[in-house]
Amino acid sequence: MKLVRYGAPGAEKPGLMDGETLRDLSAHVDDITGAMLGDASLDALRGIDPASLPAVEGNPRIGPCVGNFGKFLCIGLNYSDHAEEQGLPIPAHPILFFKANSAIVGPNDDVVMPRGSKRSDWEVELGVVIGKEAKYVSKDDALDYVAGYCVINDVSEREFQQNLTGQWTKGKSCDTFGPTGPYLVTRDEVPDPQALDMSLKVNGEQMQTGNTATMIFSVAEIIEHLSQLFTLHPGDIISTGTPPGVGDGMRPQRYLSVGDVMELEIEGLGVQRTEVRQDA
Repeated sequence: MKLVRYGAPGAEKPGLMDGETLRDLSAHVDDITGAMLGDASLDALRGIDPASLPAVEGNPRIGPCVGNFGKFLCIGLNYSDHAEEQGLPIPAHPILFFKANSAIVGPNDDVVMPRGSKRSDWEVELGVVIGKEAKYVSKDDALDYVAGYCVINDVSEREFQQNLTGQWTKGKSCDTFGPTGPYLVTRDEVPDPQALDMSLKVNGEQMQTGNTATMIFSVAEIIEHLSQLFTLHPGDIISTGTPPGVGDGMRPQRYLSVGDVMELEIEGLGVQRTEVRQDA
């Protein structure tokens, strides 16, 4: 299934895709949140005939594919070819940082550069949404705890990230720096999360091209590692790292400007299109 949330910010409704048609799920669930991402709830939704659901008219805004989300966890330097372009060593363990939940926006909402930003950058990433409580999980069982997958743009202000004393979180957590969606694609439709093509364009120019096969730590290994440290809850989101082609790794370096349009795609998970503007 491809689950969707649509409507005005803070008032999104649940839906699902029936081919190219968005259909309303409001008669069956209040929202797409961690509370309904367990296997039993998702199986119940699979039992609904999509044709019995009302089609959504017009072209509504698409919101983040998970509402009332929990933790927003991010893995850094998780692609061998990205670490190489940054001139950094392969990490021995997953590098973890948190992104503020207030960064999460819809997949086509504007990305707003904060005041003082000079080095805002792009990062297409595979998002993993947890479906059931996970603690001390082994990598062999880890994917059973996944509700589904999505596209995430881990937008990053490199000056804040690298030169404001403290953790990476400072450059990762600006408002709107986490476009998420358009779909939450349930795990049964993604037989191998380590075999997905991914790409990002800026103003139509190809910047990132990669495949999740070059992850240093697989989705299963990430879940195993994190679940040894703390409990993962339904609705938690893990952004699993980015392939090469970020602006900070180019020579000369290249960053986002007002009016730029980013287009992101991951195989089977949909497309994002966001325009960059400057905060007032």
